[in-house]
Amino acid sequence: MTDLLRISDVEVEYRTRGRGRVRAVAGVSLDVAPGQIVGLVGESGCGKSSLARVAVGLTAPSAGEVRYAGRPVTPLGWRRRPGAEIGLQMVFQNPYASLNPRRTIGAQLLDGVAETVTGAARRDRVGELLDRVGMPAAAADRYPHQFSGGQRQRLAIARALAPQPRMIIADEPVTALDASSQAQVVNLLVGLVRDLDMGMLFISHDLALVHEIADVTAVMYLGRIVETAPTRELWRDPRHPYTRALIDAVPQIGPTPRLPATLAGEVPDPANAPTGCRFRPRCPHAFAPCGDQPPTLQLGGRSAACWLNDPTAAPAAVPAH
Repeated sequence: MTDLLRISDVEVEYRTRGRGRVRAVAGVSLDVAPGQIVGLVGESGCGKSSLARVAVGLTAPSAGEVRYAGRPVTPLGWRRRPGAEIGLQMVFQNPYASLNPRRTIGAQLLDGVAETVTGAARRDRVGELLDRVGMPAAAADRYPHQFSGGQRQRLAIARALAPQPRMIIADEPVTALDASSQAQVVNLLVGLVRDLDMGMLFISHDLALVHEIADVTAVMYLGRIVETAPTRELWRDPRHPYTRALIDAVPQIGPTPRLPATLAGEVPDPANAPTGCRFRPRCPHAFAPCGDQPPTLQLGGRSAACWLNDPTAAPAAVPAH
């Protein structure tokens, strides 16, 4: 299966006053294939949105490369995106900010419709897009403030679909919505991926949601991917302590309900990241090798950056700092 999106050793650094360089993304590699949903999960501040902006070409990586359909993604400037990259689109987190309040919905959808579509066919295309996301054709003549949050996100998805994309980056697309709207938007996105054979990188801090929709899940902590696996395998048998902690933080409802467990400590400052395994200061299993560069171990179709998966590494009692 050929990858639609290939992220290779991407790094993202920011310069800030008083803190110097902040390494938000510290060498991430990730692939998405046609018809596949890859979930990217992690706590707030772990670098997910920074990676999303690089993946879609909104910002340039400090190092590494992003390729879409085999071609390097060109970071956006003042010129229009190259035609070969228009099939790479993004759905943003906040539908209240991602739509232009001064333009009608129809005008915004037409921005993505190919110039070769002319005359009445352009209006028909707008109607098709609105119908695909479950909105009436009359929405084309209205403005964003006339819609609810869930409706706005549907319209934002319609705009992303206008150039007939093959790959969508969805960055926390339901965080700003109520529970009912969240379910509708998630079902819409999953249906589009399956119907149109698109690829989707679905970014969220909600592991339970990703568990329901993603084919593959990648877990990110403080700028690095610590585990990647088919979603069901990862949930059933997590191989990194951080993944285990995220799963334990999900409430369990059933014959023996369980309250979520709290992960001790705070995410360290990325400007002063720990050496070796970045999760080490919060990990109950930290031992001597964790102070070195953590391994990325291939475990039969999955990977985990944890020495506990290396049978040659003998645990020893050492401080976690």
